[in-house]
Amino acid sequence: MMIGKILLVEDDESFGYILKEYLEINDFSVTWERDGVAGLTTFKSDDFDLCILDIMMPLKDGFTLAREIQDHDRSVPFIFLTAKSLKIDKLKGFRIGCDDFVVKPIDEEIFIARVRALIKRTNREHSNGYHDDVYAIGEYLFDSSNQALIHNEQIQRLTGKEAKLLQLLCEKKNQVLDRNKALKVVWGESDFFNRKSMDVFIHKLRKYLEHDPTVKITNVHGKGFVLEA
Repeated sequence: MMIGKILLVEDDESFGYILKEYLEINDFSVTWERDGVAGLTTFKSDDFDLCILDIMMPLKDGFTLAREIQDHDRSVPFIFLTAKSLKIDKLKGFRIGCDDFVVKPIDEEIFIARVRALIKRTNREHSNGYHDDVYAIGEYLFDSSNQALIHNEQIQRLTGKEAKLLQLLCEKKNQVLDRNKALKVVWGESDFFNRKSMDVFIHKLRKYLEHDPTVKITNVHGKGFVLEA
């Protein structure tokens, strides 16, 4: 099942082909254009969930294309691709309104997680009817299906129970996750030993998330836990 329509505008034939194939393997529908002029024409002729734009392109650069896309529809998010990691380019991109800025060569797994999270967030803002397995937690991305917690290009692999517990917390983000419900879902039953085990797992998740001070897991006495982000 396709989970999002993407417009990819990239003039590098080899990189464009590989990126398109990788996105399609991960269930995205991708239209690929090789220059900014063709990219704008295609954007105006169809509906897309996300635009991925190279910056340095013939006929029309990515910055100019992004402005023209926004003139047509400001609701569509976009990611800039660049071979240069220059602060001035990043500042320019974010001033235009990009949602992410990715430097080549990319880490495919992290890139796909970013794309999923961005499309999920945008669709949720528009309809509340979109479900996915990637969650944004402050500066982190959590890919529950791959049991991967991503922060600053670093991947923390989680165990099955860690991933399931974090997913439950994410689904109730900023709300109380009932302790007994979590125990039954993750451990199968609520007894003394499983309660102690869950406390250990909560401690581990706190350690994994400690690099972003805006994220914390709080105990609610007699009820459960709240993932605050």
